[in-house]
Amino acid sequence: MDFSATALIIGQRAISWGELALAGAGAALFLLLLTLIMSWRAARGRAGEHEAALRQARELQRQMAEMTGQMRQQAQVSSARDAHLARMLTERLDGVSARLGQGLNEQAERTSAHLKQLAERLAVIDQAQANITRLSGEVVTLQNILADKQTRGAFGQARMEAIITDALPSSVYEFQPTLSNGTRPDCLIRLPDSELKIVVDAKFPLEAFEAIRKAPGEAARTQAVRRLRTDIGKHIKDISGKYLIPGETHETAIMFVPSESIYAELYENHEDLIQKAHKARVILASPNVLMLMVQTMQAIYKDARMREAAGLIQREVGHLLSDVERLRIRVLDLQRHFGKANQEIDKLLISSDKIARRGAKIENLELEETMPETAPAPDTVEEKTKPRIVRS
Repeated sequence: MDFSATALIIGQRAISWGELALAGAGAALFLLLLTLIMSWRAARGRAGEHEAALRQARELQRQMAEMTGQMRQQAQVSSARDAHLARMLTERLDGVSARLGQGLNEQAERTSAHLKQLAERLAVIDQAQANITRLSGEVVTLQNILADKQTRGAFGQARMEAIITDALPSSVYEFQPTLSNGTRPDCLIRLPDSELKIVVDAKFPLEAFEAIRKAPGEAARTQAVRRLRTDIGKHIKDISGKYLIPGETHETAIMFVPSESIYAELYENHEDLIQKAHKARVILASPNVLMLMVQTMQAIYKDARMREAAGLIQREVGHLLSDVERLRIRVLDLQRHFGKANQEIDKLLISSDKIARRGAKIENLELEETMPETAPAPDTVEEKTKPRIVRS
C-alpha cells in the first residue's frame, strides 16, 4: 500500500494515506491515553471514596462512642433525678398523708363536736316543742275560758286582782264589796285623806271582739263592729249609772280591759267610744295602764304616810336640836379647858426657853463672876404668887 498516495482532499490540502494513518494512530493513542487517564482517575476516585468512607466510619464510631458516653451520663443523671424525684414524692406523700390524717382527725373531732351541739340544740328544740305544745293547750284552755262569759269575767277579775295586790297594801283595797245602792263592783280602792273610793270594773265584753276576729266576710265584720260599739256603750253606761255614787265613790271609775291588743284596737279605730267613756267619767285601762295607775296611787299613799309622820318627825327634830345645843355647850366648855391648857403650855415653853439659854451660857463658859444671892425673878405675875418648890 502506498502511504504517499492521496487519501482525501480537505479544502485545497491533500492528505495522504500515511498522514491519515498517523493521524489515526495518534487518535488511537490519544484515546488510549484518555482511557488510561480516565481509568486512573476512576481508580483514584474509588480510593478516595474508600478513604472517605473509612473516615466517615471512624467519625461515626467516634460519634457513637460520644453518644454512648452521653447516653450513659444521661442515664446516670436520669437515674439520680428519678431517685431524687422518688424521694421527694415519698416525702411529700408522707407529709400529705400526715396532714390528711391530721385533717381527718380534726374534721372528725369537729364533726363530733357539731353533732354534740346539734344533739343539744335538738334537745332544746324538743323542749321548746314540748313547751309550744303545752302553750297550745293553755291557749286552747284560755280560748275555752274566754268563750264562757262567767269564766271570762273571772279571768279579767284575776288579772286585775293580781295587779292591785302586788302594788298596794291590803288595807286600802277591797274586792267584791257592796255599795249603798246594793251593787257590787269588782274592786274598791280607798283614797288617802278622803272618804271616797275608786271603782274598778273588770267585766269587759269580749264577745264582739271574738266575732270580729272570726268574721268570714265584710258584712259579718260590719255587724260584729256594730255589736262591739253597742256592747261597750252599754257597759260604759252601766258603770256610770251603778258605781258613781256622790259622796261614796270617786267621780271617775275605771273599766279594766284585760288585753293590750283590744285596748290598742279601741284607741286606734274607735275613738268615739273613748270620748263617750270620758264624757261618762269612765276611764279605760289596759293591764299596763292599770299598773301605772296603781303605782301612782302607791306613791300617793307613801306621801300621805309621810305627812302623817310629819308630827313625829318634828318632835324628833326638836330632840335632835336639843342634843345639838347640849353638844355645843360642852364643846365650848372643852374649848375653855383647852384655852387654859394652852396658857400652861405657853408658860412651860417660856421656862424651857430660859433653861435652854442658861444651858447655852454654861456650855459657852459665860458664867458671871458673882452669882446673885437671890433666886431669879419669876416668869410671870402668877408665878410670883405660886409657892416655890425647892428640891434638895
